[in-house]
This record gives sequence, C-alpha cells and structure tokens, in this order.
Amino acid sequence: MTASTPSHSRRSLGTVLKDFSTRQPHAPFLAFERAPGRVDTTTWAQMAARALAAAATLAAHGVRAGDRVGIHLSNCPEFYDAWFGAALLGAAIVPTNPLLTADELRYVHEHADVAVVVTQGDLAGAVTAAGVARVLDIDSGWLPDVTAVDWSTVDLTSVDAGTIAAIMYTSGTTSRPKGVMVTHAAYLNAGEVVAGQLRLRRYDRNLIVLPLFHGNAQYYSTMSAFVTGASVALAPRFSASRWSEQALATDATVASLFAAPIRMLLAQPASDADHMHQLRVVLFAQNVSAAQADEFEKRYGVELLQLYGMTETVFPPVMNPLFGTRASQAMGRPVPGSRIRLVDDDGRDVPAGRAGKLLVRAEPGFDVMAGYLKDPGATASTLSEGWLHTGDVAAMDPDGFVLFVDRAKDMIKRAGENVACSEVEEVINQHPAVFESAAVAVPDEMRDEALTAFVVLHQGVEASPEDILDFCRERLAKFKVPDRIELVPDLPRTSVGKIQKHRLRSAPME
Repeated sequence: MTASTPSHSRRSLGTVLKDFSTRQPHAPFLAFERAPGRVDTTTWAQMAARALAAAATLAAHGVRAGDRVGIHLSNCPEFYDAWFGAALLGAAIVPTNPLLTADELRYVHEHADVAVVVTQGDLAGAVTAAGVARVLDIDSGWLPDVTAVDWSTVDLTSVDAGTIAAIMYTSGTTSRPKGVMVTHAAYLNAGEVVAGQLRLRRYDRNLIVLPLFHGNAQYYSTMSAFVTGASVALAPRFSASRWSEQALATDATVASLFAAPIRMLLAQPASDADHMHQLRVVLFAQNVSAAQADEFEKRYGVELLQLYGMTETVFPPVMNPLFGTRASQAMGRPVPGSRIRLVDDDGRDVPAGRAGKLLVRAEPGFDVMAGYLKDPGATASTLSEGWLHTGDVAAMDPDGFVLFVDRAKDMIKRAGENVACSEVEEVINQHPAVFESAAVAVPDEMRDEALTAFVVLHQGVEASPEDILDFCRERLAKFKVPDRIELVPDLPRTSVGKIQKHRLRSAPME
C-alpha cells in the first residue's frame, strides 16, 4: 500500500488539531457521558486549548521530544489531553490497561523507558507501586485553567509524519507483550481509510464504548473522526443494558464493537430504546454467526459492517463496503490502495478458496507499525520484504471477500492433518445448548496435538460432554472431532473481549 503521508511531510496530529480548531473552533469534538443523563461537550477549540495546556504541564515535568508518556486511565476526556499534549511535544504515549497489576505495569514502563505517567486517583496506587518516579494525577488539578489557544507555545515544525506518536503494547497472550511503534502518519492514515470507507462527514459522531487504551478506539473511531473534523462520543465503559441509551444521549451516528459485546447486547431483553438512536453503521471485529448478525441488524435497525486489523497493521487492510454487496461472515475486501497476499508455508500464493497465511503490503511507519520497540528480531520476522506477516490464516472466495480461518497458532496439526480451531468452534456453537466455545491444542505424543474444547452452556440448559461430542461426530470429519469437552462457566477474556486461549491451554484438566 502506498502511504498517504510521505516521509518528509510535517502533517501530524498537532497540525490536524490546529487546522480544525482554527477553521471550526465552536464545532464539537468530544461528547463525554460523565453520568447517565449528563453529557459534557468539548469543542475543537477547547480540545486544542486543553492539549496545549497538557503539553505545557508535561514539559514542566521534563518531557521532551522522543520521550515516552504513560497513560494509565479509564475512558475519560483527560486521555485525549495527554495523548494530544504528548503529540504536540513530539513525545509518544504508552497507553496501558487499567486492569494491569503493578508488576505488569513495571515491565511496560521499564521496557518503554516511560518518563511520566498520567493516571487517576483510584489507579495511582498500582502506578506508584510499579516504580515510576513522576506520576501526574488528573484528580489533583493536573492542568491549569484552560481559557485560550496559543499555538506559539509549541513548535509544530519539529514533529514530522514519521515521528513515533505511540507505543501500543500487544496483549501478550503467549509471552511478554511487544511494544508496537505507531507514527503520526500511521495514525492519520488509519483515520483516512476508515473515514473513506464509512463516508464520514463533519456531522458524524463516533460512539466509543471500547477502552481507549486499545487500538480499535484509537485507530478506527478517534482517528476517523479526527481527520474528518467530526466528533467522538465517549462512554466511561461498555454497558450492555445501556448501549442504545448511550448512543441516543450522545447523538452518535457510528459505533464500533467486538463480537463478545455484540453477543452481550443480544442477550439483553429487547427494548423500545433499541431503535431510539441515530446510528447508521456499526463496525465490528471478530466473527459473529450469520444469525447473530441478522438479529443485531433487525433489532437495532443499523448496518453491521465487519473489518479486519491488528495493532501492527494500524489501518484495517480489509473491510466490508458500506454500499453494495457485503458478506457478514467475511472480514471484507481489501480497502482501496491495500494489497494483501495469501501464501503457503513456502511463501507461494495459494489459489482462491484455499487457506493461506495473510500478508499485508507495508511501508513501515507510514501505513503500518514502524516496528517493535527494542526487538529487531521480531520486527524482521513480521516486516519482511515489504510485507507484514499477520500470523493469521485466511481464504478468499471467488468474489474477492476475505474469510478468516484462524490464527496460525490455532491451526492444529493432528497426525498430519490440519484442523482450524474456528471450524470446530463453529460446529460446537450450533448445538442448541451451547452459548460459546473455544478449542485449543494440547500436546499429544501419538498425534502431535490433541484437541480440547472448552464449552459454556446457555443458562439453565443442560448438556453432557458426550452429547456435544456426538453432535460433532455427525458434522465433522473424524480427525476434527475434539478429544475432550470441558464444560466451564465462562471463558477468560482480555479487556476487549478476546478469548485468552493461552490460559485455557495451561488450565489443569479434571
């Protein structure tokens, strides 16, 4: 893919903020649902003033260009203060999950050489215990009174498109998390791609209920609004019982979810509020069944549009189109300007219909990540010969839609046969007693790997492991049938709903 911002460009988060805050100072940038029934609005000019004040505060605490600023916050307006304030200085943010322990925080902060951490009162204890010397608590009046915009206080010419704006740590489901380096150019490119696909206009408003520390909320929701001069609606957290009300209260027109929140919404009792909103499209990542997608669209009266992306790709290289033919079970087609390949283990392109490893054409630092912080080996293996190796397996149908097959590490090899965990899960999930499932590989001396499926049943419904195995035997080839079914009350998840299969692999068997 050709980068939208050349390496010599001075276009940055700061220049875009200055542009829109000057041209449309009174237009809304942020609508924050501080409490049910109370929405606080921040204009573009007010956002610029707050970012400049944050830059001054950070600079007063020694932050300079190239430094790293930790952000350990729940969803709140101050996240944007710190993010954009750091960007104005040429510093990079290091956003972290508020649920991390002090030990987990210590690793991230030490690995990223974090200079200052912006946090909040109820989270400050973990940050302090992690050993960071300089902690700024937003509950202690960290910004001076914000009244005016004075762009002479920062030097926007010192920050170019290739400056690192963030270090996003991956979830670390199999090892210590890696620091993904994201440039100003990559952020803005992601916003341009999503805004173009959704035909965003300045009157649009992106509802953010997913955590701000995560790439989805930053790349797809915030940046698409940011490059358009539109606005974002921020909720403190996702609420399955209040999602429609949040959309209505904040005048949102676009939203983004994961598969798990979608299922949580469908599990709620139907309400008149389900249609009382202005949403026109909802992005989602991770697969939901065709029945669930159809039920969601009918119940909420909104288009559901699947996309694919990673922390490392920054932009979504594959999306379903807003207009024309869509495939709810596909991740979509390559977006304009994007190039992908599906290759076999020897790096040869596979024909249509066959599964292959998904590669994305990449210009590091200008459409995808610049690399992994302090990890040249991992960078070289992921960014190779102009392609980003996603670690995912996909297939392409005759119409050019890309279908997710599995994570490469979730492809199980049993006595020479390849089995996709997702295929097994799809069959198990069709059992009327099953709410959801997760299939994982466990070592097996005879057949390389054995297959265990962890299954959550619907509340109040009973089924035995043997019932589910019989169901699988009728619908799967013998080598795809799980060796074992484990009934569990729930599945371990990350903060954005991804199933933590590494925890299932290490779970003791009864």
